[in-house]
Amino acid sequence: MSALLRVSGLVATYPAPGGWLGRRRVSAVSGVDLAVDRARTRGLVGESGSGKSTLARCVLGLHRPDDGSVMFDGTEIVGLRGRGLREIRRRVQPVFQDPWGSLDPRWTVGRSVRESLDAFGIGLPHDRDRRVIELLDLVGLAGGYADRYPNQLSGGQRQRVGIAAALASDPELIVADEPVSALDVSVQAQILNLIGRLQRDLGVAVLFVSHDLGVVEHVSHDVSVMYLGGIVESAPVNRLFADPVHPYTRALLAAIPVPDPQARPAHAPLSGDLPSPLDPPLGCRFHPRCPLRVDACEHDRPALLPVPDTTPEHHAACPVVLAERRYPTTAPN
Repeated sequence: MSALLRVSGLVATYPAPGGWLGRRRVSAVSGVDLAVDRARTRGLVGESGSGKSTLARCVLGLHRPDDGSVMFDGTEIVGLRGRGLREIRRRVQPVFQDPWGSLDPRWTVGRSVRESLDAFGIGLPHDRDRRVIELLDLVGLAGGYADRYPNQLSGGQRQRVGIAAALASDPELIVADEPVSALDVSVQAQILNLIGRLQRDLGVAVLFVSHDLGVVEHVSHDVSVMYLGGIVESAPVNRLFADPVHPYTRALLAAIPVPDPQARPAHAPLSGDLPSPLDPPLGCRFHPRCPLRVDACEHDRPALLPVPDTTPEHHAACPVVLAERRYPTTAPN
């Protein structure tokens, strides 16, 4: 399958708060490889502070990485300027976490949605207001909402407006950064269903960023699990949930609530706190919290490798589990 977006060896840092002359830096993304296929949704999941949003900002061209490549449809985004960057921004659109902060409170809904049409010169000027109404209808809002202001809308309605604005330029990739985390649970389901339907109907690719594996399962075809700047597991969504390999993925799955209060999780829940990205652990960055760690984990940085006896797309960065799967310690029944 053809990848529309391909991230390779991405490294991104920030100046540390209070660092002397900016020499001390926070390691947000450390050597990440990731791909989003055309007309598919890739979930990117991990705890707060794992580097997900920084990776999304690099894809959107809002943060310049220290190293690595971000290729969109064969074009390198890193360092792109002028007309080339403008064209990429038309084809790659964001949906942000805070639907209130992403809309100008002084603008009507119609003006917010029309902004991309005007900025990119899409359609004839006298046809753009009609296109705004079509876009609002596409996300489940009546045309009358075009004359309202953001403070007259609910959180879910504002997020629908944000999605309509993202779709205005007819993008090929949408980067949705925690698009439902600021919404009530009942509204979350509506927005997730909307994103899923639009992805199917329009054939747009989606990079869906979330801290919640349960949410990611609902909308994604493929999932990458991120921990402290690196990808620790990547697989098609059904395979990841049926056969999680990395201990961190298993812990995230154990944290998903289940309806039965008597049910016991299949895996141990996560313990301990996320280490500081100012001083990440040597070796496997998960080893201070890992129940399977061995001595080698403390000094050897694991690579993301194919998982035996599964689909070719399933990769994990845990040599302990991968070795057990290649060389079982007990004979099969």
